[in-house]
Amino acid sequence: MPEGERVPEGDPVPEGDPTLVGDPTLAPDDVEVELQDDREPEPEAELDPEVVARRDAALAHVRKFGDPVLKTKARPVEHFDDALRDEVRQMALLMDDALGIGLAATQVGVVHRLLVYRVGSEAPLAALANPAIEWSSKDEEIAEEGCLSLPSVHVDVERPVHVRVRAQDEYGEPITIEASGLEARVIQHEMDHLEGVLMIDRTSRDQRKDAMRILREWQEQQRSG
Repeated sequence: MPEGERVPEGDPVPEGDPTLVGDPTLAPDDVEVELQDDREPEPEAELDPEVVARRDAALAHVRKFGDPVLKTKARPVEHFDDALRDEVRQMALLMDDALGIGLAATQVGVVHRLLVYRVGSEAPLAALANPAIEWSSKDEEIAEEGCLSLPSVHVDVERPVHVRVRAQDEYGEPITIEASGLEARVIQHEMDHLEGVLMIDRTSRDQRKDAMRILREWQEQQRSG
């Protein structure tokens, strides 16, 4: 499909598309879990009703577990034009309203290699097109992650503490990001999305099973309305 084309929600990637990774309807023992790209929201009771309403409206636009696009490998961004920059702005707005700190294009149904993140409410927005990890540290740490696409799921994921990432900004200019700690974790989480990998794919078998139970219950609640 053309670069930047939005995949209709719930639709499969066309047959024969080499970018499709795995089967989104895997049995519980086959499914593995993806990493959290979200800032942990305050308890809902402490949130302003307007904030809650904006969050819920934003989350309605985020693709959730079971949507084939989340297991699809994204294609390189080739055109750095006004449409791409508008997409970055829309993704940033959606991420902020959803109380997240990172968002990949595939999470909103666009199959190209683009992610945005903002680590801290006062931090500048970062947009990375065609990101690639040039170097990662041998030092790794385990931390709990969550994901806007995996409602109510939190799992432990081990990742390198430091990374150097080569990418392009929304204007096509080459950039290099040296990241550590939370920023490094968010970038790696979002880059996993671009490969069709979820945080549950990187956690322990026991946590994956627990996550699958939570996700099945969530899906059942959605079906029952």
